[in-house]
Amino acid sequence: MQPVVAVIAPGMMGSAVGARLVENGIEVRTLLAGRSEATLVRAKAAGMVDASDQQIVASDIILSILPPGDALGLAERLAPALRAATKKPIYVDCNALDPATVVRIGRVVQETGATFVDGGIIGGPPKPGYSPKIYLSGEAAPRVAELTKFGLQMPIQPGPIGAASAMKMSYAGITKGFTALGAAMMLAASRAGTAEDLKAELSSSQPALFGWLTRQVPGMYSKAYRWVAEMEEIAQFVGEDPAARSFYEGAARLYERLAADFDGERKEIAALEAFCKPKG
Repeated sequence: MQPVVAVIAPGMMGSAVGARLVENGIEVRTLLAGRSEATLVRAKAAGMVDASDQQIVASDIILSILPPGDALGLAERLAPALRAATKKPIYVDCNALDPATVVRIGRVVQETGATFVDGGIIGGPPKPGYSPKIYLSGEAAPRVAELTKFGLQMPIQPGPIGAASAMKMSYAGITKGFTALGAAMMLAASRAGTAEDLKAELSSSQPALFGWLTRQVPGMYSKAYRWVAEMEEIAQFVGEDPAARSFYEGAARLYERLAADFDGERKEIAALEAFCKPKG
């Protein structure tokens, strides 16, 4: 018997995950009350079905796919419905969170009698020919990994609740942390009047690095607002190392500033675009 899956929320990642499951014959439920018109359109296009809290917790598996700052709030919102449910679902937190935060969310879920699994997404939204990896950890991880039969990649990360999130934090700390570092130096060079010289030197002596940065930085602009909380979670993850913690707290503030600039005058965004623009 095929499972019923709830995916919350239908953002870019959530709607694409939902669409992949729907394409493979799964009923996918979501929460649409109070959501924007763009979200409603995405959910409809993905084939996701609007549901109440009670219908969400009546699903077999709940995948929480949210901005990191909203993850605990969702678990707390659904806790009364989870507690009242006769048949308990498996609740999977797939968000970019410090393992300690995941353990806290897991406690909220497990106190309702529901089963909790830790998840960490590495990669972009599913699209034809491509699927991100959703790492899973915890005792019930193999039960959730059954969704690999329906178009998802769900490797099991050995270890307890928090292990999958540790994988996500480590990976994102490198990729998104390095994107922050690259953007900061592009802006510094632009302010100093040496942007074109730096661009020429990088393209000559570090072509692979130059290519990676000039692809990654432009893709960051519209996502910077979501990466603020993620950098703060990574700062907690590396918290025993004060220097590393300061680095990621600084990356959070950089993304916060760039997000505001992207929605405002776009002065710094324009400087980054100029640096990343191909010659000719």
